[in-house]
Amino acid sequence: MIEERYIYHPSNQLEGSPGDLGLEFQEARFSAADGTRLHGWLVPGDRNITWVWFHGNAGNISHRLEDLKVFHDQLGVGIFIFDYRGFGASEGKPSERGLYQDGEAALEWLREHPAAGRHRHLLLGRSLGCAIAVEMARRHPPWRLVLDAPFLSIRAMANDRGRWAGLLSWVLFRSKFDSLRKIKEVRAPVLVCHGDRDETIPFYHGRRLFEAANEPKSFYTIANGGHTDACAVGGPEYFATLEQFMEVPERER
Repeated sequence: MIEERYIYHPSNQLEGSPGDLGLEFQEARFSAADGTRLHGWLVPGDRNITWVWFHGNAGNISHRLEDLKVFHDQLGVGIFIFDYRGFGASEGKPSERGLYQDGEAALEWLREHPAAGRHRHLLLGRSLGCAIAVEMARRHPPWRLVLDAPFLSIRAMANDRGRWAGLLSWVLFRSKFDSLRKIKEVRAPVLVCHGDRDETIPFYHGRRLFEAANEPKSFYTIANGGHTDACAVGGPEYFATLEQFMEVPERER
Protein backbone atom coordinates (compact mmCIF):
# COMPACT_ATOMS: atom_id res chain seq x y z
CA MET A 1 0.00 0.00 0.00
CA ILE A 2 1.09 3.58 -0.70
CA GLU A 3 0.19 4.51 2.85
CA GLU A 4 2.46 1.88 4.39
CA ARG A 5 5.40 2.86 2.17
CA TYR A 6 4.92 6.52 3.04
CA ILE A 7 4.65 6.11 6.82
CA TYR A 8 6.73 3.07 7.81
CA HIS A 9 10.36 2.22 7.07
CA PRO A 10 11.16 -0.73 9.33
CA SER A 11 14.23 -2.93 9.48
CA ASN A 12 14.01 -6.52 10.68
CA GLN A 13 17.74 -6.90 11.36
CA LEU A 14 18.76 -6.21 14.95
CA GLU A 15 22.27 -4.75 14.88
CA GLY A 16 23.12 -5.06 18.55
CA SER A 17 21.73 -5.16 22.06
CA PRO A 18 22.14 -3.11 25.25
CA GLY A 19 24.67 -5.68 26.41
CA ASP A 20 27.00 -4.58 23.63
CA LEU A 21 27.22 -1.20 25.36
CA GLY A 22 27.76 -2.68 28.78
CA LEU A 23 24.16 -2.29 29.93
CA GLU A 24 22.28 -4.88 31.96
CA PHE A 25 19.00 -5.73 30.25
CA GLN A 26 16.09 -8.14 30.09
CA GLU A 27 14.52 -9.48 26.91
CA ALA A 28 10.79 -8.80 26.71
CA ARG A 29 8.52 -10.98 24.61
CA PHE A 30 4.80 -10.43 24.74
CA SER A 31 1.70 -10.46 22.54
CA ALA A 32 -0.73 -7.79 21.38
CA ALA A 33 -4.47 -8.36 21.72
CA ASP A 34 -4.66 -9.81 18.22
CA GLY A 35 -1.92 -12.34 18.96
CA THR A 36 0.96 -10.51 17.23
CA ARG A 37 4.20 -11.40 18.97
CA LEU A 38 6.33 -8.41 20.00
CA HIS A 39 9.86 -7.90 21.26
CA GLY A 40 11.60 -5.35 23.42
CA TRP A 41 14.28 -4.69 26.04
CA LEU A 42 14.05 -3.49 29.60
CA VAL A 43 17.17 -1.75 30.89
CA PRO A 44 16.95 -1.21 34.67
CA GLY A 45 18.00 2.08 36.21
CA ASP A 46 19.04 3.41 39.61
CA ARG A 47 15.77 5.25 40.28
CA ASN A 48 12.15 4.23 40.70
CA ILE A 49 11.38 5.82 37.32
CA THR A 50 11.03 3.77 34.14
CA TRP A 51 10.63 5.33 30.71
CA VAL A 52 8.49 3.63 28.09
CA TRP A 53 10.07 4.53 24.75
CA PHE A 54 7.90 4.75 21.63
CA HIS A 55 10.37 5.11 18.77
CA GLY A 56 10.06 6.59 15.29
CA ASN A 57 9.01 5.14 11.93
CA ALA A 58 12.33 3.72 10.72
CA GLY A 59 14.80 1.01 11.69
CA ASN A 60 14.21 -0.77 14.99
CA ILE A 61 15.17 -0.61 18.65
CA SER A 62 18.80 -1.53 17.96
CA HIS A 63 19.20 1.78 16.12
CA ARG A 64 18.38 3.65 19.35
CA LEU A 65 21.09 2.04 21.47
CA GLU A 66 23.47 5.01 21.61
CA ASP A 67 20.75 7.39 22.77
CA LEU A 68 19.39 4.77 25.16
CA LYS A 69 22.77 4.53 26.87
CA VAL A 70 23.07 8.32 27.09
CA PHE A 71 19.63 8.66 28.69
CA HIS A 72 20.39 5.81 31.07
CA ASP A 73 23.81 7.11 32.08
CA GLN A 74 22.88 10.79 32.30
CA LEU A 75 19.54 10.39 34.10
CA GLY A 76 19.79 7.04 35.88
CA VAL A 77 16.33 5.97 34.72
CA GLY A 78 15.16 2.54 33.65
CA ILE A 79 14.11 2.29 30.02
CA PHE A 80 11.67 -0.09 28.38
CA ILE A 81 11.94 0.09 24.59
CA PHE A 82 10.08 -2.20 22.23
CA ASP A 83 9.49 -2.69 18.52
CA TYR A 84 6.11 -2.24 16.90
CA ARG A 85 4.75 -4.97 14.67
CA GLY A 86 6.85 -5.36 11.55
CA PHE A 87 9.92 -3.78 13.16
CA GLY A 88 12.95 -5.66 14.46
CA ALA A 89 12.07 -9.04 15.96
CA SER A 90 8.36 -8.21 16.26
CA GLU A 91 5.94 -10.03 13.97
CA GLY A 92 3.26 -8.63 11.67
CA LYS A 93 2.76 -5.53 9.55
CA PRO A 94 2.41 -2.00 10.91
CA SER A 95 -0.83 -0.04 10.89
CA GLU A 96 -2.23 2.73 13.07
CA ARG A 97 -4.65 0.41 14.84
CA GLY A 98 -1.97 -2.25 15.21
CA LEU A 99 0.56 0.15 16.72
CA TYR A 100 -1.96 1.21 19.32
CA GLN A 101 -2.50 -2.45 20.19
CA ASP A 102 1.27 -2.82 20.50
CA GLY A 103 1.42 0.16 22.85
CA GLU A 104 -1.32 -1.35 25.03
CA ALA A 105 0.53 -4.66 25.18
CA ALA A 106 3.81 -2.96 26.09
CA LEU A 107 2.21 -1.05 28.95
CA GLU A 108 0.51 -4.19 30.22
CA TRP A 109 3.82 -6.08 30.16
CA LEU A 110 5.52 -3.30 32.11
CA ARG A 111 2.73 -3.02 34.68
CA GLU A 112 3.08 -6.75 35.41
CA HIS A 113 6.87 -6.63 35.78
CA PRO A 114 7.81 -7.48 39.38
CA ALA A 115 10.15 -4.49 39.79
CA ALA A 116 9.59 -1.88 37.07
CA GLY A 117 5.81 -2.30 37.32
CA ARG A 118 5.89 -0.46 40.66
CA HIS A 119 7.89 2.48 39.30
CA ARG A 120 6.67 5.84 38.11
CA HIS A 121 6.19 5.51 34.36
CA LEU A 122 7.18 8.25 31.93
CA LEU A 123 6.10 7.83 28.31
CA LEU A 124 8.69 9.04 25.80
CA GLY A 125 7.55 9.50 22.20
CA ARG A 126 9.94 10.41 19.41
CA SER A 127 8.68 11.37 15.94
CA LEU A 128 6.01 8.82 14.92
CA GLY A 129 6.20 7.41 18.44
CA CYS A 130 4.78 10.68 19.77
CA ALA A 131 1.41 9.83 18.23
CA ILE A 132 1.38 6.44 19.92
CA ALA A 133 2.53 7.91 23.23
CA VAL A 134 -0.25 10.51 23.09
CA GLU A 135 -2.85 7.82 22.43
CA MET A 136 -1.53 5.71 25.31
CA ALA A 137 -1.43 8.74 27.65
CA ARG A 138 -5.02 9.51 26.68
CA ARG A 139 -6.12 5.98 27.57
CA HIS A 140 -3.85 5.38 30.56
CA PRO A 141 -2.68 8.61 32.23
CA PRO A 142 1.05 8.22 32.95
CA TRP A 143 3.17 9.93 35.56
CA ARG A 144 4.78 12.11 32.85
CA LEU A 145 4.70 12.44 29.05
CA VAL A 146 7.65 13.62 26.93
CA LEU A 147 7.19 14.30 23.21
CA ASP A 148 10.35 14.74 21.16
CA ALA A 149 9.79 16.09 17.62
CA PRO A 150 6.03 15.45 17.50
CA PHE A 151 3.72 16.08 14.55
CA LEU A 152 0.13 17.26 14.51
CA SER A 153 -1.33 14.55 12.26
CA ILE A 154 -0.54 12.60 9.11
CA ARG A 155 -2.69 14.99 7.08
CA ALA A 156 -0.89 18.01 8.48
CA MET A 157 2.40 16.41 7.47
CA ALA A 158 1.05 15.76 3.97
CA ASN A 159 -0.18 19.36 3.71
CA ASP A 160 3.36 20.54 4.45
CA ARG A 161 4.43 18.82 1.25
CA GLY A 162 2.00 20.73 -0.92
CA ARG A 163 -1.66 21.04 -1.81
CA TRP A 164 -1.80 17.90 -3.93
CA ALA A 165 -0.09 15.79 -1.30
CA GLY A 166 -2.63 17.02 1.22
CA LEU A 167 -5.56 16.17 -1.03
CA LEU A 168 -4.18 12.72 -1.83
CA SER A 169 -3.76 11.97 1.86
CA TRP A 170 -7.51 12.46 2.34
CA VAL A 171 -8.22 9.98 -0.44
CA LEU A 172 -5.52 7.34 0.04
CA PHE A 173 -4.66 7.30 3.75
CA ARG A 174 -6.72 5.62 6.45
CA SER A 175 -4.17 6.49 9.13
CA LYS A 176 -4.71 9.76 10.93
CA PHE A 177 -2.40 9.76 13.98
CA ASP A 178 -4.26 12.92 15.01
CA SER A 179 -2.30 14.04 18.06
CA LEU A 180 -3.61 17.61 17.84
CA ARG A 181 -7.11 16.39 18.62
CA LYS A 182 -6.07 13.82 21.21
CA ILE A 183 -3.60 15.91 23.22
CA LYS A 184 -6.55 17.80 24.72
CA GLU A 185 -7.63 14.58 26.43
CA VAL A 186 -4.26 13.92 28.08
CA ARG A 187 -4.31 14.55 31.84
CA ALA A 188 -0.64 14.32 32.71
CA PRO A 189 2.27 16.77 32.80
CA VAL A 190 3.63 17.19 29.28
CA LEU A 191 7.07 18.26 28.05
CA VAL A 192 7.39 18.97 24.32
CA CYS A 193 10.90 19.18 22.83
CA HIS A 194 11.56 20.18 19.23
CA GLY A 195 14.63 21.13 17.24
CA ASP A 196 14.33 24.52 15.58
CA ARG A 197 16.08 23.13 12.48
CA ASP A 198 14.08 19.94 12.19
CA GLU A 199 14.16 19.05 8.49
CA THR A 200 11.54 16.30 8.75
CA ILE A 201 8.82 17.64 11.04
CA PRO A 202 8.61 21.44 11.01
CA PHE A 203 9.11 23.20 14.32
CA TYR A 204 5.61 24.66 14.28
CA HIS A 205 4.11 21.18 14.78
CA GLY A 206 5.68 20.96 18.22
CA ARG A 207 4.63 24.49 19.16
CA ARG A 208 1.01 24.00 18.11
CA LEU A 209 0.76 20.69 19.91
CA PHE A 210 2.18 22.29 23.04
CA GLU A 211 -0.32 25.14 22.82
CA ALA A 212 -3.20 22.65 22.59
CA ALA A 213 -2.03 20.58 25.58
CA ASN A 214 -3.44 20.99 29.08
CA GLU A 215 -1.46 22.39 31.97
CA PRO A 216 0.95 21.57 33.49
CA LYS A 217 3.11 21.69 30.38
CA SER A 218 6.55 22.84 29.25
CA PHE A 219 8.23 23.47 25.92
CA TYR A 220 11.93 23.16 25.22
CA THR A 221 13.52 24.38 21.99
CA ILE A 222 16.56 22.36 20.98
CA ALA A 223 18.68 25.14 19.51
CA ASN A 224 20.11 24.12 16.13
CA GLY A 225 18.51 20.72 16.60
CA GLY A 226 17.47 18.55 13.68
CA HIS A 227 15.08 15.62 13.74
CA THR A 228 17.06 12.88 15.47
CA ASP A 229 19.95 14.59 17.25
CA ALA A 230 18.43 15.82 20.52
CA CYS A 231 20.97 14.03 22.72
CA ALA A 232 23.96 15.15 20.65
CA VAL A 233 22.89 18.76 20.06
CA GLY A 234 20.86 19.49 23.21
CA GLY A 235 23.81 18.96 25.52
CA PRO A 236 23.72 19.58 29.29
CA GLU A 237 20.79 22.00 29.04
CA TYR A 238 18.62 19.35 27.37
CA PHE A 239 19.34 16.81 30.10
CA ALA A 240 18.84 19.43 32.80
CA THR A 241 15.40 20.12 31.30
CA LEU A 242 14.52 16.43 31.43
CA GLU A 243 15.82 16.17 35.00
CA GLN A 244 13.78 19.15 36.09
CA PHE A 245 10.67 17.70 34.44
CA MET A 246 11.15 14.50 36.47
CA GLU A 247 11.42 16.26 39.82
CA VAL A 248 8.98 14.69 42.26
CA PRO A 249 6.79 17.23 44.09
CA GLU A 250 6.76 17.02 47.88
CA ARG A 251 3.15 15.80 47.86
CA GLU A 252 4.13 12.78 45.71
CA ARG A 253 7.07 11.64 47.85
